[in-house]
Amino acid sequence: MHKYLKKSFSLNKAVLFIVIINLCGPLISEESTTMKVTSRNIIWAGIPFKRVQSGESNHRFIWLHGDEKTAKMTLEDYVNHNPSIAFFIQYSEREIPFKGTKVDPNRIFSTAGSNKALKKFKPNWDKNQFTEALTMLENGRKKFLDEIFPTNGGVLISLHNNFRGYNVHSEIKNSTSISIKKGQNPRDFIICTEEEDYLKLAQGPYNVVLQDKKVGKDDGSLSWASLDYGIRYINIEVRLGWLSKQKKMLNYIHDTLLYENN
Repeated sequence: MHKYLKKSFSLNKAVLFIVIINLCGPLISEESTTMKVTSRNIIWAGIPFKRVQSGESNHRFIWLHGDEKTAKMTLEDYVNHNPSIAFFIQYSEREIPFKGTKVDPNRIFSTAGSNKALKKFKPNWDKNQFTEALTMLENGRKKFLDEIFPTNGGVLISLHNNFRGYNVHSEIKNSTSISIKKGQNPRDFIICTEEEDYLKLAQGPYNVVLQDKKVGKDDGSLSWASLDYGIRYINIEVRLGWLSKQKKMLNYIHDTLLYENN
């Protein structure tokens, strides 16, 4: 081959390589950035959780529904690659067994919510047994909330999946501001309880709603508890099975809100 052609061919290959690097980012495998993870078990009223930590962070993450596996996988992946403190419920179904009935763990973060949750599947309680069950939840709640709430102005992020038609339009009546994007599936959305967080996230590509005021009756959810205690709370709601989408939404929140305040 002519010397000029050889030189030109080599130069083209070098340019192509640089373009590929810029498009794909650093050629570093995920394994090389895996964090060292430690864990311990915590119990609230007999309900088991695992606290997982991979470095120091002001933020907290939680997975509450055992049947929402996509959310669990998303959070596990995030923890493995970012300094995090996360809480995973240790049960495989949505409702957890409790004192002869079952309860939704995201409906017991207040007295009113616990009262309703305990009666949902067992309306005819013995009075003394009901008082005992309610007292168990009451006694351990504050300690559990102190464990999962973030520090130094951090954010509490809960990850959920839906598979029963629930979508962002279901939350409009509970919201003070909404940002619904054209082309985004309504079942993939973000709930915020802090206006400043909402305004930042609403500039991005995802559906976002602001719920900074209590509307209706106390449902015992973690979002209501966060409002009570003045905690920045975000819920990432995505269709079950859409792992890539939930990872992208969590990464977007990380880049927009968490990175500078970790």
